[in-house]
Amino acid sequence: MGMATKSGGTGEDDDFSRNLRHACSYFPSIALVCRKLGVNRPQFNKYLSGASHPSAHTLQRICDFFGVEPHEMVLPHARFAQLLSVRPVRASAAPPGREYIAHLDRLQRQSRGALDKYLGFYFEYYYSMAFPGNVLRSLFYLYPYEDGVYYRRIERLTFLGRRASGYRCRYLGIGLHLNERIFLLDYEALTGNELTETILFPTYKSRVSYLTGIKIGVSAADRREPACARVVLESLGHAIDVRSALRLCGLLRPDSESLPAEVAQRIDNRRLGGDYHFLGFPF
Repeated sequence: MGMATKSGGTGEDDDFSRNLRHACSYFPSIALVCRKLGVNRPQFNKYLSGASHPSAHTLQRICDFFGVEPHEMVLPHARFAQLLSVRPVRASAAPPGREYIAHLDRLQRQSRGALDKYLGFYFEYYYSMAFPGNVLRSLFYLYPYEDGVYYRRIERLTFLGRRASGYRCRYLGIGLHLNERIFLLDYEALTGNELTETILFPTYKSRVSYLTGIKIGVSAADRREPACARVVLESLGHAIDVRSALRLCGLLRPDSESLPAEVAQRIDNRRLGGDYHFLGFPF
């Protein structure tokens, strides 16, 4: 049993519920606390409202989570709030990594509706960091899952028209919409040797055709220089033949007829006097 029925209201009960609400305020949401504790949300709401009190076992789990002792949970509220102000929820309850993930969860929930119009499949174009001077066309899929938006992209590092080498990169990532920009953060799932970030301009048209921005990653050269390239996403819609689309992915020459002229222009950094990429150099 996870709940002890409250027989009558006491000052300690009132302080417990107030103190519990205060401890929860250190986290982005009550839902997150319930998930981390493994406690049913309606039952936890009764603890918060003072309608019931947790059993001794559940109380100890709650105290372990928040990094306090059971007797501290029933301190007068002012004393409890002062205690947490000088001894915040301890690292074992909310280590920096989990706090970071909690912030990402909140940002994803905020982004969910704003990214709805962008869901679906795309061709992604940018100058390859592994094969400088050649354009890489990959398949990109942005999709919803629970409260967030995620994506996958698959790169085939083979020139179109040649026999596939089998060398592929598969990236898994999350999408965020923050202050009128689309942020995409992913990692290479097959080797685990790279993170990339893409920042895109949104479109204010009712139909999404192209999205443009920049991509930051790591070149495949021996020195693995940090590199930045212009990127374009070309919308393919929500329902496509994935295998057929993958056959069109790979490396393209800049003058290839398969490369749309408007895409070639928007990903070319050299027209401003630069190189294919902006590279970082070590000291």
